[in-house]
Amino acid sequence: MFLRIFTFLILIILFTSCDKFSFSKNKNNQQTVDTIVIFSSVDTSPSFKICDSIIDKNKKTDCFRTSIHQEIGVELSQFSFSVKDSISEIIYVDLIINSKGEIVLDKIKSPENIKIALPELDSLLKVSVNSLPNIYPAIKRGIPVTTKYTLPIKIELTE
Repeated sequence: MFLRIFTFLILIILFTSCDKFSFSKNKNNQQTVDTIVIFSSVDTSPSFKICDSIIDKNKKTDCFRTSIHQEIGVELSQFSFSVKDSISEIIYVDLIINSKGEIVLDKIKSPENIKIALPELDSLLKVSVNSLPNIYPAIKRGIPVTTKYTLPIKIELTE
């Protein structure tokens, strides 16, 4: 009697655990990737509220670029600068727009003569970036993502 019960339990264990002890590679359980994700581009670029209604991707990107240049330009034009020599240079401001739409000033790349002639420019740029209106973040495959945007600013000052 004991031998029958023991044999019955062994058979139940063997039949219920066949999937766990399979030594053949089952290719049906592997998931295949159907698309390639390019991480250097986004589906939808970041945008301001005024650009959000634009459907065309290129026009929306142009609207964002134009809007951010205008906003920073308006903020910087509120300050007066005095220089001894004329300046005509381009500085590059790296902005990080996170997945929540918050803008962070990452880095300012400016020539040495700008740093000497306008030492307060870095702090003014920080104030200008902090005063930007709300931004909708970039979208990649339906998910908000963090992006980096390099903003070129031309500085032209005369004596």
